[in-house]
Amino acid sequence: MKKTLLAAAAAISIPSLAGAHFLLNYTETAMIDRPGDVPVKLIFWHPQSNGHVMDLEMPQAFYMIHKGEKVDLMDRLQPSRFRAGENEGAALTGSVPVKRSGDYVLVTVPQPYFEESEDKYIQQITKVFLNRNELPTDWDQPVGLKTEIMPLNKPYNVIAGSTFTGRVLSGGEPVSGAEIEVEYMAAEPRLDGDGTKPVTAAPMPGGAIVAISDANGYFTFGIAKAGYWGFAALGSGPDTEFEGKELSQDAVIWIRAHNLE
Repeated sequence: MKKTLLAAAAAISIPSLAGAHFLLNYTETAMIDRPGDVPVKLIFWHPQSNGHVMDLEMPQAFYMIHKGEKVDLMDRLQPSRFRAGENEGAALTGSVPVKRSGDYVLVTVPQPYFEESEDKYIQQITKVFLNRNELPTDWDQPVGLKTEIMPLNKPYNVIAGSTFTGRVLSGGEPVSGAEIEVEYMAAEPRLDGDGTKPVTAAPMPGGAIVAISDANGYFTFGIAKAGYWGFAALGSGPDTEFEGKELSQDAVIWIRAHNLE
C-alpha cells in the first residue's frame, strides 16, 4: 500500500505527458509573400496538449540553407520567455532574412537537454521550411545533419486529408525501425507575447501518436487537419551518450498543412 501511494505521488509530480515534447522553430506562416526579416521563436514544449515548457538554452547551431548556401543565424537569437498552459520557461526569439525567391530550410541543433524523469539527455535536431514566391529549391535535399527526416512531399503546402511521407536518415543512411512520434501543434505560440493562441484540438486518447519506419527508413502518415504537424524520430542519431548519461538524439521535422479550398 505504501509503495502504491508513493507511486501515485510521483505520478502527480511529473509534468503532463499527454503529448510528446518537441522543439519548435516556429514562424506564423511558411509561405512568405514579401522580402524581409521573418520572426521566429524557438521553444521546447508539449504543443499538442499545451503542456509543460522545458527551458531552452542557446543552441549549438542555428542557421538557414537557401539554394544550397548555408547562412549562420546565431547572432540573431535573443533569450526570451514562453508561457503555456502549465508553466513558463526559457525560449529564444530571432529572425530569418528572406529576400530572394525559393526555399529556406531553417535548422536548429540544440544543446542536449537533461530529462530528469527519464534520467537521460535529449537532443532534437530540428528542421522547418519556409518558401517565398512558390519557387521550390531546397526542400527535397538532405541537409547533412547527424540525423534528419527528409520529406518526400513538399513540406510547406501539404493538403489536409492527404498523406505525408518522410525518410529517416542517420549519417546520410536510412534508419529502419525508427520510432517516430507525431504531434499536432494544437496551440500556436504568439510571436507578439509569451503565451499561445487558442487551443484548436484536444490531446489524443492513448498518448503520443507513433509510426515506425520501414526497412528503407520510410514512413507515411495521414494528415487529418490543417496546421503544423511535427515528426520526431526518437534516438535515430549516431550519438548515444552525453556526460555519462544516455542520449536520445532525435530528428525532428515540422510541416504545414492547408485545407483545399
